[in-house]
Amino acid sequence: MLEGWLEWHRQTLLRKCAELTPEQLKTAAVEPSNLTLLGLIRHMSEVERGWFRIHSAGQQLPHIYCDDQNTDGDFDDVAEADAEQNYAAFLTELDEARAAAAGLPLEHEFTEEGRPTTSLRWVYIHMIEEYARHNGHADLLRERIDGRTGD
Repeated sequence: MLEGWLEWHRQTLLRKCAELTPEQLKTAAVEPSNLTLLGLIRHMSEVERGWFRIHSAGQQLPHIYCDDQNTDGDFDDVAEADAEQNYAAFLTELDEARAAAAGLPLEHEFTEEGRPTTSLRWVYIHMIEEYARHNGHADLLRERIDGRTGD
């Protein structure tokens, strides 16, 4: 059930970005916000990698767009980004996240310094919440671009 809800939210974000040009994906909300659909795609790439691959599965991977000097690189560095490459990277991260989680039970726990013990079940719930919040943003951004709303 958790996997199904998460997948529905993943597909919702993809639908919000469907049939848009790279320039449209880079269209910001209203000032002073720099929020864009491409920024959301990049952010969710980071989040998928972080929670499923790095934290849950223990894979040693770098962040994709963010670093210690720019913790918001996923949202901030969109203007010069290659939208098609970033979109393809998101699809890859989704596949890799699914594969990482597929080999683990929901009761799988992991601990990191400075954080309480966390389970894969918690990660699924958190990711559903994360997508739900950002899909609301995506709906507003898409409406601003071409008037389309809904899931």
